[in-house]
Order: sequence, then C-alpha cells, then structure tokens
Amino acid sequence: MSAVQFIVEGGLTLSGSIRPSGNKNAALPIVAATLLTDQPVTLHNVPRIRDLETLVDLVRTTGASIEWTAQNTLQVHAKNISATKLDPAMCTRIRASILLAAPLLARCGQVELSPPGGDVIGRRRLDTHFLALQQLGATHAFDDRIAFKTTGLRGADVFLDEPSVTGTENAVMAAVAAKGTTTLRNAACEPHVQDLCHFLVTLGAKIEGIGSNFLTIHGGTPLGGGTHSIGPDHIEVGSFIGLAAVTRSTITIENAGVEHLRSTRMGFERLGITTIADGDNLIVPAEQRRAIQSDLGGHVPKLEDQPWPAFPADVMSIAIVTATQCDGLILMHEKMFESRMFFVDKLVGMGARIVLCDPHRALVSGPSPLRGATVESPDIRAGMAMLIAALCASGKSTINNVGQIERGYERIHERLNALGANIQRVEIGA
Repeated sequence: MSAVQFIVEGGLTLSGSIRPSGNKNAALPIVAATLLTDQPVTLHNVPRIRDLETLVDLVRTTGASIEWTAQNTLQVHAKNISATKLDPAMCTRIRASILLAAPLLARCGQVELSPPGGDVIGRRRLDTHFLALQQLGATHAFDDRIAFKTTGLRGADVFLDEPSVTGTENAVMAAVAAKGTTTLRNAACEPHVQDLCHFLVTLGAKIEGIGSNFLTIHGGTPLGGGTHSIGPDHIEVGSFIGLAAVTRSTITIENAGVEHLRSTRMGFERLGITTIADGDNLIVPAEQRRAIQSDLGGHVPKLEDQPWPAFPADVMSIAIVTATQCDGLILMHEKMFESRMFFVDKLVGMGARIVLCDPHRALVSGPSPLRGATVESPDIRAGMAMLIAALCASGKSTINNVGQIERGYERIHERLNALGANIQRVEIGA
C-alpha cells in the first residue's frame, strides 16, 4: 500500500465558501445502529472517509447489505445477521468497532471483537462500555479478544462512571433494544450523541432528554426503517475557523450547525478571533484583532477543553496553531488525552514559540512567523493542525502520514484548493 503526503505552498490568502462534511463521530455510531433493525435504512450526508469505509466493510462482514448508492449516501438492510466474530485486523484499524457491540448483542445475543484501534492520543479506556452493558444484562470476557453475551437485554438505572461518548452511544443502543425502561445518568451529550438519538427516534425508538446528560429510554419496541441525514461536523467547522484566522482570509462556512458552536466560538474569541452568524452559515472575516484576551487583572488566560458543552477536545490542536498567530500569551490545557499535545514539537520546529509544560499543558506566545518544514501527521486532529500551520507558513511544507488526516477529513486537499490553497496530494512508494 502506497504512502501519501501533502506538498503545501504556504502564505496564500484564501477566499470563498466551504461546507463541512457530515459529522464523522455521528456517522460512525449511526451506521452501527442500522444493525438494530431488520428494515431498510438510508443515510445521507455520510462523510466518505477512511474510518467510515472501514466500518462499512466491518458491517458487511456481519451479513448485512450495505452499499454506497451515491458519493455520500449509504443504504443498509440488516435483514439477516449471521457473523458475530468480527475481523481482528479491521477492528484494530478504528476505535468505532466497539460500537458494534450493542447492536450485535441485541440482534444475536453475542459478539466477539478485538480491542479497537484509532488515534494514539493517550489511554482511551473501555471500562464504561463494559459497566454499562453489564448493567443492561450482558456479560463479558476480556483477554486478547473481547466477548459479550446476553440472554436478553433489560432496562436498568445506569450511572456511567464517566461521560464517555462511545460508552454513552453503546448504552443508548443497548437500552433501545432492552425490555423495559432505562435511565442513563452522566451521559455524554455532544452533537453526535444527539444525532444518534434523533436517528433512533426516526426508526421508532422512544428517548427522552436528548441534548442533556440524563436520558430516559423506553426500550423493547421493534424498530422500523427510515431515512436520516447526518448533521454537519462541528469539529470541521472549528478547523475552518482556525484556517481562516491564520491565513488572514475571509471564509464562509455554509450549513455550519451554528446552534452547536457556542463554546467553539467563545474559545476562538479568547484568541481574538470573531465570527459572524448569518442564518446557519458562519462567516470568518479576514480582519481580526488576533489579540489574546487576558483574564481580569491582566492575568495569563487559559483555554481548556472539557466534556460538552464546553470547548471540544478535538478542536484543541487547531486552537494551538491559531494561538501561534495571535498577539499575547495563553495557557492551553488539554484535560482529556495525555498524548494529544505531543505534536507541538513539530510546530516549534516551524518557528512557533511554545513551551510544553507537561503532557496536558502548553504555553503559547504569539505571534510567531512559521516557516515551511517536513512534518508528520500523528493523529487526525493534529494532522489537520499541521496542515493549517503549513498553509500559513512561509515556503513549502511536506506533510507525511497524510492517511491519518484522511481518516477524518473528506477530500480535504480538493476542498481547500477550491478556496485558493495549493496542496498537492502525492502517493509515494508502493
């Protein structure tokens, strides 16, 4: 398999409109949830990215019919599910493989899979999944493989030990299939969790409290078929805000899902980057203060991520790059993953003034002119951050391991080139 790199010409001003893809983190659980029903389901606005392609292949191995009928449209008909031992190699390629646990338990009473893969951004525990599914009537065994079994899922009062997004999604899917009523406390409530819930309601599920951390699910009713359109990816929107800010460009982000952007917009405002809502579009003007806002009394400010509805962890890498182009000093605090900050050495190599205080905190002093360099894409979000840094740097940059970026961003080089960027996608080796 050939490797892919981007050759990026920096320093260009961009302009125009761009539309975010469907939310990757909504599409993954929704595709998994199509296995809960034996009726046909059509999904629109599905991002055509590597992680989704891998999950589609995994779903197909269960015996379900799943096909792309258009560039971003999937048709799924899980009339008969036979295989419940999922391919180990495919499971280790994406973290979303764990999302097949609940639907296959519901349909078949058992499932066996390998520990899921995904970004290497720190330990990503699975305990929440095990504890939630256990309370809903499943047993599990864990060695080199994970095996779940149930003689019948049943409703329960479940308190999640942490507001895990995928843990919440597995619990919701299991609760929809379980007999009786489930109360789910300390649930994650990100936009993608909400989208999964709305999709299940479309199929006939009864879920109360969508958008909050307390869900009531009346389960056991057979689900039907239906059609659903995946909502816009608010992480992509955050990426495009950062892109416009550092390249000093006016960019309109169409169908941005403005109702889910309050914390993201507030975070960028702390960096001196303002955005303008125009209906459901978001405009990022070229003219910005780009001055980091000190705390009262002139104290050094802090931008930190937290579970929804606070500033999203997946936008932190983008915000760090943006801060390098803003005037002032700010502490960036990544609370959720202990390895996500480790890409900042690549920014330092490009000329950024950043002190990595510890695995969770970095002190950024700006503005600092960046220069082109050869860098790696360590994970999806850091990879996009490096691409944004390359676009505002002087000279040319080479970004290796671009496959990481393409796991989460659809045709990103084509879409940014349409705004005036100069990104060449090059396949090397064989």
